[in-house]
Amino acid sequence: MGFTGQCRCGQVAIDIEAQQLPPLYACHCLNCQRWSGSAFGLHLLCGAAAVRVTGEVVTYMHEHQGQTSTQSLCGVCHTRLFNETTAAPGMRVVRAGVLDGAQAWVPVAHIWTRRRQPWVVLPQGVAQWEETPTAEAFGKALFG
Repeated sequence: MGFTGQCRCGQVAIDIEAQQLPPLYACHCLNCQRWSGSAFGLHLLCGAAAVRVTGEVVTYMHEHQGQTSTQSLCGVCHTRLFNETTAAPGMRVVRAGVLDGAQAWVPVAHIWTRRRQPWVVLPQGVAQWEETPTAEAFGKALFG
Protein backbone atom coordinates (compact mmCIF):
# COMPACT_ATOMS: atom_id res chain seq x y z
CA MET A 1 0.00 0.00 0.00
CA GLY A 2 1.21 3.49 -0.68
CA PHE A 3 0.25 7.12 -0.55
CA THR A 4 1.12 9.49 -3.36
CA GLY A 5 1.09 13.20 -3.98
CA GLN A 6 2.80 16.07 -5.67
CA CYS A 7 3.66 19.73 -5.50
CA ARG A 8 1.38 22.37 -6.99
CA CYS A 9 3.06 22.38 -10.41
CA GLY A 10 3.54 18.60 -10.59
CA GLN A 11 7.33 18.69 -11.04
CA VAL A 12 7.96 16.84 -7.75
CA ALA A 13 6.15 13.66 -6.72
CA ILE A 14 6.07 11.99 -3.32
CA ASP A 15 5.38 8.32 -2.65
CA ILE A 16 5.03 7.02 0.91
CA GLU A 17 5.30 3.26 1.22
CA ALA A 18 3.32 2.26 4.31
CA GLN A 19 0.78 -0.40 5.33
CA GLN A 20 -1.43 2.30 6.80
CA LEU A 21 -1.58 6.06 6.83
CA PRO A 22 1.23 7.48 8.98
CA PRO A 23 -0.12 9.46 11.95
CA LEU A 24 -1.51 12.88 11.05
CA TYR A 25 -1.20 15.80 13.45
CA ALA A 26 -1.92 19.52 13.36
CA CYS A 27 0.60 22.09 14.50
CA HIS A 28 -0.77 25.50 15.46
CA CYS A 29 2.60 27.20 16.08
CA LEU A 30 3.35 30.58 14.56
CA ASN A 31 5.98 29.08 12.22
CA CYS A 32 3.45 26.60 10.76
CA GLN A 33 0.87 29.36 10.40
CA ARG A 34 3.34 31.49 8.47
CA TRP A 35 4.67 28.60 6.36
CA SER A 36 1.20 27.42 5.42
CA GLY A 37 -0.44 30.84 5.18
CA SER A 38 -3.25 29.33 7.23
CA ALA A 39 -4.34 28.62 10.80
CA PHE A 40 -2.17 25.50 11.22
CA GLY A 41 -0.06 22.96 9.38
CA LEU A 42 -1.10 19.34 8.85
CA HIS A 43 1.77 16.88 9.02
CA LEU A 44 2.42 13.15 8.66
CA LEU A 45 5.31 11.73 10.65
CA CYS A 46 7.00 9.10 8.47
CA GLY A 47 10.20 7.08 8.53
CA ALA A 48 12.59 8.83 6.13
CA ALA A 49 13.24 5.63 4.18
CA ALA A 50 9.49 5.24 3.48
CA VAL A 51 9.28 8.60 1.67
CA ARG A 52 10.47 8.59 -1.94
CA VAL A 53 10.77 11.86 -3.82
CA THR A 54 11.17 12.29 -7.57
CA GLY A 55 11.92 15.66 -9.08
CA GLU A 56 14.17 18.51 -8.07
CA VAL A 57 13.83 19.91 -4.56
CA VAL A 58 15.58 22.83 -2.94
CA THR A 59 16.23 23.05 0.78
CA TYR A 60 16.04 25.74 3.38
CA MET A 61 17.60 25.24 6.82
CA HIS A 62 16.72 27.11 9.95
CA GLU A 63 17.32 26.86 13.69
CA HIS A 64 14.48 26.92 16.20
CA GLN A 65 14.62 26.21 19.91
CA GLY A 66 18.02 24.50 19.59
CA GLN A 67 16.96 22.21 16.73
CA THR A 68 17.84 22.38 13.04
CA SER A 69 15.04 21.92 10.52
CA THR A 70 15.73 21.28 6.85
CA GLN A 71 12.71 22.16 4.72
CA SER A 72 12.40 20.57 1.26
CA LEU A 73 10.48 22.48 -1.41
CA CYS A 74 9.76 22.07 -5.10
CA GLY A 75 12.49 23.90 -7.01
CA VAL A 76 9.90 25.29 -9.45
CA CYS A 77 6.71 26.25 -7.57
CA HIS A 78 8.23 26.27 -4.06
CA THR A 79 5.53 24.08 -2.51
CA ARG A 80 6.83 22.95 0.88
CA LEU A 81 6.78 19.14 0.74
CA PHE A 82 8.46 17.83 3.89
CA ASN A 83 11.11 18.57 6.44
CA GLU A 84 13.64 16.71 8.52
CA THR A 85 14.57 17.89 11.99
CA THR A 86 17.26 17.06 14.50
CA ALA A 87 14.40 16.69 17.00
CA ALA A 88 13.28 13.49 15.19
CA PRO A 89 16.28 11.78 13.58
CA GLY A 90 15.42 9.31 10.82
CA MET A 91 11.97 10.78 10.27
CA ARG A 92 10.42 13.01 7.62
CA VAL A 93 7.52 15.33 8.39
CA VAL A 94 5.42 15.33 5.22
CA ARG A 95 2.91 18.12 4.53
CA ALA A 96 -0.40 16.26 4.37
CA GLY A 97 -1.93 18.69 1.89
CA VAL A 98 0.39 17.58 -0.91
CA LEU A 99 -0.93 14.00 -0.76
CA ASP A 100 -3.87 12.60 -2.68
CA GLY A 101 -6.86 11.95 -0.41
CA ALA A 102 -5.76 14.31 2.37
CA GLN A 103 -9.25 15.77 2.71
CA ALA A 104 -10.46 12.49 4.27
CA TRP A 105 -7.84 12.32 7.04
CA VAL A 106 -8.36 13.51 10.60
CA PRO A 107 -5.53 14.56 12.96
CA VAL A 108 -4.88 12.32 15.96
CA ALA A 109 -3.11 15.12 17.86
CA HIS A 110 -2.76 18.92 18.01
CA ILE A 111 0.39 20.69 19.17
CA TRP A 112 1.09 24.31 20.02
CA THR A 113 -2.58 24.93 20.79
CA ARG A 114 -1.52 28.01 22.75
CA ARG A 115 -1.10 29.65 19.33
CA ARG A 116 -4.29 28.29 17.73
CA GLN A 117 -6.64 30.77 16.14
CA PRO A 118 -9.57 31.51 18.48
CA TRP A 119 -12.15 30.33 15.93
CA VAL A 120 -10.53 26.85 15.63
CA VAL A 121 -12.47 24.40 17.80
CA LEU A 122 -10.50 21.30 18.75
CA PRO A 123 -12.35 17.99 19.08
CA GLN A 124 -12.80 16.42 22.50
CA GLY A 125 -10.76 13.31 23.20
CA VAL A 126 -7.94 14.14 20.75
CA ALA A 127 -4.45 14.53 22.24
CA GLN A 128 -3.39 18.16 22.47
CA TRP A 129 -0.60 20.19 24.01
CA GLU A 130 -0.18 23.93 24.50
CA GLU A 131 3.40 23.72 23.23
CA THR A 132 5.77 20.96 22.11
CA PRO A 133 5.02 17.70 23.93
CA THR A 134 7.71 15.39 25.23
CA ALA A 135 8.90 12.84 22.67
CA GLU A 136 7.40 10.05 24.79
CA ALA A 137 3.95 11.65 25.09
CA PHE A 138 3.88 12.60 21.42
CA GLY A 139 4.98 9.14 20.32
CA LYS A 140 2.30 7.52 22.45
CA ALA A 141 -0.40 9.78 20.95
CA LEU A 142 0.76 9.15 17.38
CA PHE A 143 1.73 5.50 17.49
CA GLY A 144 -0.20 4.16 20.48
